[in-house]
Formats: sequence, C-alpha cells, structure tokens
Amino acid sequence: MRVVLAGGGSAGHIEPALALADALREADSSIQVTCLGTQRGLETRLVPLRGYDLELIPAVPLPRSVTPALLTVPGRLAGAVHATGKILDRLEADVLVGFGGYVATPAYLSAKRHDVPIVVHEANPSPGIANRLGSHLTSHVFTGHPDTKLRNAKYLGLPIRRQIADLDRFAVGDRARAQFGLRPDLPVLLVFGGSQGARSLNQAIVGAVPAIRSAGVQILHVTGPKNAAEAASADGLLSPTAAGTSAVPYVAVPYVDRMDLAYAAADFALCRAGAMTCAELTAVGLPAAYVPLPIGNGEQRLNALPIVQRGGGLLVEDAELTADWIKNTLLPVLTNIDQVAGMSEAAAAMGRRDADRWLAKAVIEIVAAEKASRVAGGASEAQAPAPQPPAAGSRQAQPPAQPPAAQPGSLFTPHSARQDSARQDSARQDSARQDSARQDSARKTGFRPGGQPPAGRQQPAGGQPTSGGGRHRQAR
Repeated sequence: MRVVLAGGGSAGHIEPALALADALREADSSIQVTCLGTQRGLETRLVPLRGYDLELIPAVPLPRSVTPALLTVPGRLAGAVHATGKILDRLEADVLVGFGGYVATPAYLSAKRHDVPIVVHEANPSPGIANRLGSHLTSHVFTGHPDTKLRNAKYLGLPIRRQIADLDRFAVGDRARAQFGLRPDLPVLLVFGGSQGARSLNQAIVGAVPAIRSAGVQILHVTGPKNAAEAASADGLLSPTAAGTSAVPYVAVPYVDRMDLAYAAADFALCRAGAMTCAELTAVGLPAAYVPLPIGNGEQRLNALPIVQRGGGLLVEDAELTADWIKNTLLPVLTNIDQVAGMSEAAAAMGRRDADRWLAKAVIEIVAAEKASRVAGGASEAQAPAPQPPAAGSRQAQPPAQPPAAQPGSLFTPHSARQDSARQDSARQDSARQDSARQDSARKTGFRPGGQPPAGRQQPAGGQPTSGGGRHRQAR
C-alpha cells in the first residue's frame, strides 16, 4: 500500500500528517508513506527528521487581495498539478491524504485527475480554501474539531504524536520536574507560545513573576529562541541552578524538544490556542488559559471555546492579557488545588488520544474498499454477455445514451480521458462520415429513416427488407 500525504507549510499541517504516517507504519510496517511539500515550508526539516520521504512541488500561495499576482495563479497552479501528477504516477499511489495548506490544493486536483482516492482531514473549525475544495472531490472527509462545517465531514479528532498521546502525566511528573530543575512539591505553571514563542505572553508573565513565586507557584517559561532576552528581567532567574533549591523556581528556556516532559511537569498552562496545542493539552488532561492569536479569521478562539465552555480552561484575548490579569484572575485558580483538578478532568474528557489510529484505520479501509470495487467492476465487465442481434420482426433497441466526453484542458478531467481525447475526436468524425454515406444510399434506394417504405412499394412477408433497402428497415 502506497500513501501520499499532503500537509506542508506550517507545523499545524505537518504534525498531523506525520502522526498519521506513524500510525500507518504501526498498523502495517509494509505501508509506504511519502510526504508532499515545497521548498519554502517547515516540512523540508521536519519530514526527514521523522524518517519519511519528501517530494517537492512548486508552491502556489493564493494572494489575500486582488493584485497582479492573482493573474499568475492559474498557470502556476496548473504547473503544480502537473508536477504532482508525475509524482503520483511514479509512486503508483493508492490514496492521497490532505491536511490543507497550499500543498493540498494541487494535490487534490491532481489526485482527482489521476483517479487516486482522496481523503481530507481538516484541523480547524473554519476550513481553509484547500480543504473546502477537497471536500467536493471526495466523500472521505474528517475533522479535528466537533463544530467544523464541511461537506461530508465526520468528527474524528486531530492526530497527535504517540509520545504525547501515550503520556501519563502523573506517572512521570516527578522525573520531568527534576529534568527542568523544578521542585516536586509545588505547582507548576507552563508558559509557551508555540515554536517561536509569543511576545505578548512573555511580556505579561515577566511582570507577574514576583507575585506568582510569592504565592508558591513555580514557572516553566518557554520563551522561544528569539525572545530569551525578554525574560532576563524576571529576577535574572534564567537557569535551574540560578533559582536555587529552597526558593520557588522560575525556569526560562528558549526551546523544548520534549514537550511531553513539559506537559508532565506542569499543572496548568498559559499558551496560544492553535489546533495542535488544544488537541495535545486535552489529550493529556492539562488545563490552560488560552490566549488566541489576534490575527487570521479568529480560528484560534474557536479552537479553545469548546474546551472553555466545558470547564477545561480559561479564555483571555491577547489585548487583555497583562500582568494584572495573571495576578488577579489566573493566580487564584493556580492556588486552588481542587479547581485545577476539576479542570484537568474536564480537559481530559475533551481529548481524543487515538485520532491518529482511527484515521489510519479509515485510510486503510478506504484503500481496501476501492481496490475491491475496481476488481469487482473489472470482473463484471469480463462476465457481461455479448449483445444478441434483434429477432426478426422485432423493434431494434437503441444503444444507451453516452455521457458527454470530458473536455481536454480541464484540471478535473481524468487522466485517461485526456489521453483518449484525440482518438475519440477521430472516431466521431469517422462515424459522421459513415452516417452521411448511409443517408445518401437511402435516398437513392427510396428508403426513409422513419422505417416506413415509400408509397406504392410492397414489403415482403417476414419482415425482411426488399433488395437494396436499408438494414434497419422494420416490418409493418
């Protein structure tokens, strides 16, 4: 089985694709997985690190406004579709699974043209252009959010790494805290803003560090690689050793490779509300104060809203996140052990740890069903009886109407139709010439297309045409 995954660009598209790839390999080690991407995406680094093949296609980002660049999109998209088609043919792909982003658009179009089954997974409550298109090309559509409105959609959850899905926070909590230089006897607030950090989160937490530590709450602050200097003003405690063993630690690190350990060390999080972040935190049952990114179409707020409504977190707008909000709103929650425990249970109830395995199972079943359908279709054609000539005197049946031929040049035209187009045109021209010749012959012999002989001409018994008559003449 050969699977092609289209999920390049951002980590939000790549990580679910890689989680599915791992689940497919777990289900069947013989499955071949190839990822599609572009030279400009994070996939050029993340995909090889996870041990999967990467095929690159031209990037075709869509302009967000009407500019001259919009005029170049059709030509560049056609080029990307063609490049993707060559990859699908070379790999002999059994299925294409898309996760949105600008890699997915040409992938969906090319898979449709080459008759490769399509599976769509949408992570966000507000689907992007690529997955809205993909949902019209297949009935196999899955979502990572319960409120996503998309054609043919079924809610499944967002695939996440097994390293996190299998995490038991309470079993490894003490070891995780020791690794970061945190004490095992005090609660921990984890602050992070994604792979690059978040300046507004950094600024707010730095101003609240003294109050948080005074309340006996430790802080694990993932600043982001470009923002470490912003945390330097937080009492100068930038390393575990600087915090000491008797004080309440504040630990600032630029980046964390093992987010599973960061989750295990924490009791509460202050973070953005990306789809992957929400999926991971609910899977491990870690409550959070979500700060949606204040750009885009508001999808991050929609990601966090169901969790907050069910008691698994707090929601604060980016403009309202200040040191005072942390001290007056968040800190009372952090110091209430029972409230944190209840929020942890509510968050865990929203989590879906096995979305990767469910999606892998669905993909495998879709491919098996498609292969079985094609085999059955081929067998039916082979066993179909040859058409019998009409009995003498019977009315000859007309052949069934044929659908209009696909027009060459369309991105949706199946590959086989494009290859046969020239032959079909030639055949239609030959048929037209033959029809014209038969009509000339009928006029010379007095035969009329309606099947009735001209007045005065006798038709022999038995329904056989007279000499020189057309072969479709019917008995009276």
